[in-house]
Amino acid sequence: MLIRLPDDIAPSEITPQALFEGRRAFIRQAGLGLAAGAALWHGLPTSARAGTLPAAVRSSPYNSTEAHTDWASAISYNNFYEFGTSKDAPLRNAPQMALRPWRVRVEGLVNKPREFDIDDLLKLAALEERVYRLRCVEAWSMVIPWLGYPLASLLKAVEPQGSARYVEFVTHYDPAIMTRRPVLDWPYTEGLRLDEALHPLTLLTFGMYGEVLPHQNGAPVRVVVPWKYGFKSAKSIVTIRLSERQPATAWNKSAPQEYGFYSNVNPQVRHPRWSQASERRIGETRRRPTLMFNGYADEVAGLYLGMDLQKNY
Repeated sequence: MLIRLPDDIAPSEITPQALFEGRRAFIRQAGLGLAAGAALWHGLPTSARAGTLPAAVRSSPYNSTEAHTDWASAISYNNFYEFGTSKDAPLRNAPQMALRPWRVRVEGLVNKPREFDIDDLLKLAALEERVYRLRCVEAWSMVIPWLGYPLASLLKAVEPQGSARYVEFVTHYDPAIMTRRPVLDWPYTEGLRLDEALHPLTLLTFGMYGEVLPHQNGAPVRVVVPWKYGFKSAKSIVTIRLSERQPATAWNKSAPQEYGFYSNVNPQVRHPRWSQASERRIGETRRRPTLMFNGYADEVAGLYLGMDLQKNY
């Protein structure tokens, strides 16, 4: 691995350009800085959010002890390309999306295919608070207290067939309110191997910071896969499909030379346009070394025994 000395670091890496420009644009447009993001969210009527969460939420043994990213940053610096490619665009544009009614179809190689109303989906299992890191491929990260339950609870309820090997996620796409530009092949799709989807770390997520998910963070339901890069965590899911063959995924279709199917956080695999060896936590000024599997190696490394993780990136 190449370790760069301080005089090798490009000025653009001292403060990521996207972070600088996105924050500057948000402050300029909102006038009150990041606090305006929180004010905008809390100012939305309840009907414009994603309903309510069950009162009883238990803590998870998988919780990180790291300090949480502040709420205002977490809801105002987002990747949700259907609502714009700048980091502040989802906060401005995503609240147009209606969150009720919302149904999620689980289909494919399952014995009990079913369409779930979002409120029924919320009641399927007890919610946990999971404090997870979410690492984005552009070398920034956040630590967020998510609210949800293992995706395995949903998958077991529909009984995967023995031939099922993969799980595909299809996200909501409404060209009337979302971009029509061919940034990606809409609707956005993602996928996991079935054993990855059944791993207890993989979370079907309905909230964060004790609140229902904001629109721009993937409301009303998303997945969070903490040992992978953030784009593997499909937002605003409408279909979950089990299959025998590996599904095509949005970023892999768009740039296969840059984004593989597995997308595990591996600091030894350099993205063609930047190093993955370090990251910057939102709200901090110093970079830190990137951890293998985003710090979850003890829990998930066994899933990939015998695999070349530089080829299966």
